[in-house]
Amino acid sequence: MSLSQALATRLEALESRIAYQEHWLDTLDQAVAAQERRLAQLERINALMQEKLRDQQRALQDSEMAAPSAQDEVPPHY
Repeated sequence: MSLSQALATRLEALESRIAYQEHWLDTLDQAVAAQERRLAQLERINALMQEKLRDQQRALQDSEMAAPSAQDEVPPHY
């Protein structure tokens, strides 16, 4: 094999490796973008769930404050 053939073979191998790496970089880029979108969606869901939980806790506290306690009730014989 001549020097020029050896260089051509090495160059072809390098080009093949670069193409393979570019493909994997594109694949990884798409995966990262999808994960970013999913993370943003989960963060929105988390914020909504936290707000609903706070609303329910406030409603529970309000109902506990509004409901008469056993100490507030007048015995039946009065």
